[in-house]
Amino acid sequence: MATPRPMPRLFVIRHGETEWSMNGRHTGVSDIPLTVNGIKQVKATGQALIGDGCIVDPKNLCTVHVSPRLRARKTFELLFEHLDKAPDFVIDEDVQEWNYGEYEGLKPAEIKVLNPSWKIWYDGCPGGESVDQMQARVDRVIGKVREYHRQYTEEGINTRDVLIVAHGHFSRVLISRWINFQLCLGTHFNVEPGSVAVLSYNHNSLDEPALNGLNLAALTGH
Repeated sequence: MATPRPMPRLFVIRHGETEWSMNGRHTGVSDIPLTVNGIKQVKATGQALIGDGCIVDPKNLCTVHVSPRLRARKTFELLFEHLDKAPDFVIDEDVQEWNYGEYEGLKPAEIKVLNPSWKIWYDGCPGGESVDQMQARVDRVIGKVREYHRQYTEEGINTRDVLIVAHGHFSRVLISRWINFQLCLGTHFNVEPGSVAVLSYNHNSLDEPALNGLNLAALTGH
């Protein structure tokens, strides 16, 4: 009896620390650069977790999707800079951060002054994306990833893994929706800057999506 092929995985990497992520400002469409510490975070994660025989092995990546924001694109570059060649990638508008609209750049306390009862997980963002719009976008991303995984598992097309380099709220929504939870339950997942989440499946079944790992990173004290 043939040994089953290893199950495919989705790696989701949040960009490294920025000044706004450090002080809690909602950062959607704004292009805020990585801090010096953020650059160190990402480099350490890349060197520890990405490479031949590592958790993220470039030869297993069938596609890489990167948010159009500069902090995500820089994170992608830094993750692979210690290797001879970075994998091909696509800039994907669907993996950008939640559009915060009128709340862009504001801290939670500042938003509470404007709207004391506001919770992004239920209310969305005025002038930005609603909960339904965010869910539809993330579900669209999941659909694309699942098709890559189906082709690999059932047809032997492509290689095993998919990589996404994105953002905090996006990643939390994606994790929640991947395991068939309501979007609002994303509030219970903490996603650290520069860390890796691993999403896959249980029991060798594409019908049983699972969270395999969260906040994987180099041991840099965060």
